[in-house]
Amino acid sequence: MKLVKYLANLGYGSRREVESLIAQRRVRHANGAALDARSTPEHADIRVDDRLLDPPPGSVISLHKPAGFVCSSNDVPPLVYDLLPARFRLRSPMMATIGRLDRDSTGLLLLTDDGQMNHRITSPRSHLAKTYEVDLARELRGDEQALFASGTLRLESDPELLAPAVLHVLGATRARITVTEGRYHQVRRMFAAVGNHVQSLARVSIGGLTIGSLPEGEWRLLEPEDLVTLFASPPSTP
Repeated sequence: MKLVKYLANLGYGSRREVESLIAQRRVRHANGAALDARSTPEHADIRVDDRLLDPPPGSVISLHKPAGFVCSSNDVPPLVYDLLPARFRLRSPMMATIGRLDRDSTGLLLLTDDGQMNHRITSPRSHLAKTYEVDLARELRGDEQALFASGTLRLESDPELLAPAVLHVLGATRARITVTEGRYHQVRRMFAAVGNHVQSLARVSIGGLTIGSLPEGEWRLLEPEDLVTLFASPPSTP
């Protein structure tokens, strides 16, 4: 792919704007040489204004979503895209969220511009478990662990029973729960079904990938080994 189209697809501007960047000699090779519009260098060798390029096409990034941010590109701000380089919304294809966390929830959120990867991660066939830590308004009553694991719980307005979920009690009003489905506000509705209310919810892992030490509001590019971990068995949650 020619350099002009490549940079335009990465969100560095329209083709005309990218052509202007190149004409101004602001697009260079890692060795310092100015690049022309017909160049086809490797992604890692391209610099714009002496800076490394954004992640290459087909990348997956993880974001530690803070509370108050919406997983959308056209909703009422603040949006999760406000935490990312502005070019991410201009990429073609766009860097889109893989599933969502609601405005009040925090934790691990993945984004990608690879539609096939997005589908693979969200598809029920992948059986990717998602683990959340919750703080509750009332003390656990004691039967939630068995009920959630039974596969007999039905959420209000949902015709199908929930798949079994694993609950670990962390305190009188704190728990960790692992689910394998992605129903609308599922975890919040599960606790509502047993007469409780989730006051805070944080996603700590997807598949085998954890939030780790990524600071709130920050993002990082997932490396190939991270993707292997993502599709591996979920982490232990004692």
